Amino acid sequence: MHSLNLTEQAPLVNVVIETPRGSFLKRGTAGKLDFISPLPCPFNYGSIPAYIGSDGDFLDAVVLGPRLPLGASVSVYAWGSIGMIDGGVYEDKLICAPTPLSEKQQRLILWFFIIYAKAKYLLNLIKGRKGHNNCEGWHDAASALARAIPCSSEDKNAG
Repeated sequence: MHSLNLTEQAPLVNVVIETPRGSFLKRGTAGKLDFISPLPCPFNYGSIPAYIGSDGDFLDAVVLGPRLPLGASVSVYAWGSIGMIDGGVYEDKLICAPTPLSEKQQRLILWFFIIYAKAKYLLNLIKGRKGHNNCEGWHDAASALARAIPCSSEDKNAG
């Protein structure tokens, strides 16, 4: 497993929560219900309105810690990212927390996204969507942010 380099300061990002930890409802950036999960989300899941990811939507982010309310906006450190291929499209998921991640947290997060990629493959198969799904492992947050496109204020209002 790729170990995160925690010797450098992690970037501080602003994340808007779309799916609170423990929720069964997965929402997109616009608040529209994407799907109902059979299992509760183990993280606060949201996006970073300052960046557009490679999938054309706001950059995805996971926020570790206690449950945050839907729509909450939090400033938190991005300690790394998980690379995902969804329907053949690569996208980064920033992994954020107020403090550095332990090795155990890193392993659990990686296993979650490996299983998530397999579940997403089955969901896409049921929906008739083609394309490869895979978890590409850990990457550093700075590289993920460099791959994203900074948003203008117009882009942020459109999301």
